Amino acid sequence: MQDPLDPLDPSGADEKAPTSLPKTAAETTPENPWPLQLLSKNLKTYIDRAPATWVEGQIIELNKRANASYITLRDVDAEISLSLTVWSTVMNRLELPLERGARVVAQVKPDFWVKTGRLSMQTRDIRPVGIGDLLARIERLRQSLAAEGLFREDRKLPLPLLPGRIGLITGRNSDAMKDVMKNAALRWPAVAFEVREVAVQGVNAVAEVTRALAQLDAMPEVDVIVIARGGGSLEDLLPFSHEDLVRAVSAASTPVVSAIGHEADRPLLDEVADLRASTPTDAAKRIVPDVGEELHRIAAARAQLRRIVELTVGREKERLNHIRSRPVMAAPQTMIDGRAQDVSRLRERALSCMVSEVRRDTDRISHLRAQVRALSPQNTLDRGYAVVQLADGAVVRNAAAVPDAAQLRIRVAVGELAATAAPRTAEPPARE
Repeated sequence: MQDPLDPLDPSGADEKAPTSLPKTAAETTPENPWPLQLLSKNLKTYIDRAPATWVEGQIIELNKRANASYITLRDVDAEISLSLTVWSTVMNRLELPLERGARVVAQVKPDFWVKTGRLSMQTRDIRPVGIGDLLARIERLRQSLAAEGLFREDRKLPLPLLPGRIGLITGRNSDAMKDVMKNAALRWPAVAFEVREVAVQGVNAVAEVTRALAQLDAMPEVDVIVIARGGGSLEDLLPFSHEDLVRAVSAASTPVVSAIGHEADRPLLDEVADLRASTPTDAAKRIVPDVGEELHRIAAARAQLRRIVELTVGREKERLNHIRSRPVMAAPQTMIDGRAQDVSRLRERALSCMVSEVRRDTDRISHLRAQVRALSPQNTLDRGYAVVQLADGAVVRNAAAVPDAAQLRIRVAVGELAATAAPRTAEPPARE
């Protein structure tokens, strides 16, 4: 890349310059420097290449002369200023004369004076920025931020019922600060504030308000932050429609209340804030409750609670009196005596039924015992019969089945007899 101070044509820049001059600025030395005119001409050539540029700013100084006006233009967002030279031919094209504080856009081109080494900004055209232009810019920014969702209601934080400490960002010794603090103290005398006094208009407003917001947002004891400013022109309230401030409020973790200007003023801060107050006084009324109203509510709640308790107690007393008036409660022993008689009667009936059942079952058992005894072999033995058994206990039913000399057991009604089977004789003839 060519050094901006390098000569375009060292031989052409000064025909009388010796050929031993350095070709570039970097090659110059104490022993072999450039002539001053060569540096100035090179600067002139380089600066002349710069194109004309449209810039925007606010007029902070305006000095008119016969053929030219000298304006100091300051950046709208930073502490940077630039001096402009505006010739009368350019100023005469304006419909209305320029004034201090006006916001303008100007087409400027740098110009370097070789003889004096002075750099100036020649203004080829200058135009005031009208209210319509500013409103159009704000509206475009509003639509852009709304599309990002910064103004959605579901992103807004609820305000605490009774904040322990309120952060207040306002102008230095401003009426807005006095209104907020005075009205809040009238509503709740114990209210406490953490105040940050900042610039609320001009080039430093956005930076100072944003910095104060970050400080208060980082303090855990601060429950809500109020940004307050009195009324003003659209230009005065422009910092509260700045994109950086709007995004800072959107990112804050502490609820933010916007109290800018009057009811008709609607900077973008109102859209992103968690609560929009129409005025600083309205902000004070909405961030803290009224102690008188709260005491009245407490008294009303206590009275209502007392009435409910008294009504409930009275109703329960009536129920108890009604219950006590019943006969069973007047003479509870009567109920007990009646139940005792019922128990005695049921017990006697149960005993009678049980005795009858026992007697019937006893008779049935005696009858069954008689039947069993009548069928018992012992009864047969008692009538004189006997039971003959072999040694292994088998009952002898046929004499032919008993071997000779077999050992027999003869069971009679009482006791047993042992016997030996005798040899069998011829069977007697059967009786006819």
